[in-house]
Amino acid sequence: MSREVLAREAINHALKALKKRHLIEEGAHAPAYIALSRPIISQGSEWKEKAENLEMELQQCYKAQSRLSEQLVVEVAESRALKASLQEKEMAIAELEKELNQTRDECSQLKTDLEEKIRALELLMIEHQELKAQLEQMAIKAKNAEAENKMLVDRWMLQKMQDAERLNEANALYEDMIERLKASGLEKLAREQVDGIVRRSEEGAEFFAESTVPSVCSHRINAHEGGCASILFEYNSGKLISGGQDRSVKMWDTSTGSLTHNLSGCLGSVLDLAITHDNRFVIAASSSNNLFVWDVSSGRIRHTLTGHTDKVCAVDVSKVSSRHVVSAAYDRTIKVWDLQKGYCTNTIIFHSNCNALCFSTDGLTICSGHVDGNLRLWDIRTGKLLSEVAAHSLPITSISLSRNGNVVLTSGRDNVHNLFDGRSLEACGTFRATGNRVASNWSRSCISPDDNYIAAGSADGSICIWSISKADIVSTLKEHTAPVLSCTWSGLGKPLASADKNGIVCTWT
Repeated sequence: MSREVLAREAINHALKALKKRHLIEEGAHAPAYIALSRPIISQGSEWKEKAENLEMELQQCYKAQSRLSEQLVVEVAESRALKASLQEKEMAIAELEKELNQTRDECSQLKTDLEEKIRALELLMIEHQELKAQLEQMAIKAKNAEAENKMLVDRWMLQKMQDAERLNEANALYEDMIERLKASGLEKLAREQVDGIVRRSEEGAEFFAESTVPSVCSHRINAHEGGCASILFEYNSGKLISGGQDRSVKMWDTSTGSLTHNLSGCLGSVLDLAITHDNRFVIAASSSNNLFVWDVSSGRIRHTLTGHTDKVCAVDVSKVSSRHVVSAAYDRTIKVWDLQKGYCTNTIIFHSNCNALCFSTDGLTICSGHVDGNLRLWDIRTGKLLSEVAAHSLPITSISLSRNGNVVLTSGRDNVHNLFDGRSLEACGTFRATGNRVASNWSRSCISPDDNYIAAGSADGSICIWSISKADIVSTLKEHTAPVLSCTWSGLGKPLASADKNGIVCTWT
C-alpha cells in the first residue's frame, strides 16, 4: 500500500475521531443546556463559566482540526512528490531493464562470435600443422636436392679438372711443337739478336717508340672519388684505364683527357687492373673478394670470377695467351683462371700474402711479391715454387716486368726499388731517393717500354724518374697534392700516367 493512501486513511480516521468527540461532548452538555434554559438564577454564573470553558475547548478542537488539515495538505504534497519520484524511478528501472536486455543480446551475439572465432582458430591451427608438416617435407627435399646438387657440382668440377688436364697436355704438346719450330728457325732468331739477347717480335711491335723523360703535365683528370689505386694503358694505344675506390672502371683518351668508357658493376674498391693483349677484356681485382671481367666493346661484365675469401689485390694476364689469368688475394692464395670458361684451374697456397704479381713472357711462370718482402717464382701448371729471393726488408708493393721479359722491377715499403734478372732472380740494380716514400701496400711503379727508365710515385705527391743506365734520378714530377699510388707508361713510349689517393689522374709528356 502506497504512502499517499496511508496518509489519506490517517486523515479520515482523525476527522471521524473529532466528529465522534464533538458528538460525545454535545451529548454530555445537553443536560446543562436544558438546565440553563430553566430560570435558575442561583446557578447562572456557574453554568456560564462552564459554557465559556466548553466554548474554549471547542475553539481548541477547531484549531486542532485546522492543524490537522494543514498537515494533511503537506502530506498530500509530499505524497505527490514521492509519486512523481516513484514514476521517474520506475521509468529509469524500465530503461535499465531495456539496456540489460540489449546487453544480454549483445553478450549472446559476442558469445556466438567467440565460438565461431574459436572454431576458425582451431581450423587455422590444423592448417598450420599441415603446412608445418609440408614445410618440413620440403626442407628435407631441399636438403636432399642441395646434397645432390653438391654432388653434381663436384662431379662437374672433377670433369672440368679432367678437361683442364687434357687441355694442359694438349698445350704441352703444342709448346713442344713450338719449341721444335723455334729450334729449326734458330738461325733466323740469331739474326734478330740485339745486345746479346734473342728477342721475339710481338704483335704491335711496329708501334713501339723510344721513351722520353716526361716533364710536363698535359692533363689533370678528376677520375675517381675516394682515390685511384690502379691505372694501365691498352696495348699499343694511348687509351688509359683507371680503377678507383668508387667501384668504377673508366677508360680515357689521353690525347684529350676525355672519358670514353665507364665500366660499372664492380662490387668493391678496385685494387688492380689487367687487360688482355687483344684489348678485348679488362679484368679488375676487387676488395669484394671477386674479379670482374668486362667486354670492352659492349661495356658489360663477361665473367665474375669467384673463389677468393678475402680482398683480391693483384691480377695479371698471360703474355702468351689472353685466356689465362692469375690473381692474388689476402686469403694467402694465388689462383690461376681460365678466362674462356670462367673458372679456377689451379690454386697456390702460401703462408705469406701476395701484394703484387705478373706473368713471365713465356706464360709458364709467375713472379709474386709478398708481405714478407720476398720475391718468388712459380710454375703455374704444377704450383711448384721454383725459386725465391729476399728482395726487400718490408712488404713488396709492386712488380713490373720489362718489355723483353728479362728484368723484373720490384718496389717495397722500405722505399727501395730493385731490379732482378727474370730467370735467376739475381739483383742487378737498386734505386732510392731522398723523400721518395712508398705510399701503400699496393703502390705500383713501372718500367718504360724501352727499358731505360723507372717511374715511382711518392707519399709526398711527387714522381721520381730514374735512368737505369745511369742509376740516378733524371727528373722529379710535381703536380699531385696527395700520395701517388700508381704509375704506368704507355707502350708507345709516351705518355706516362700517374694516379693519387684523391682520385686525380695526371698524364705526363
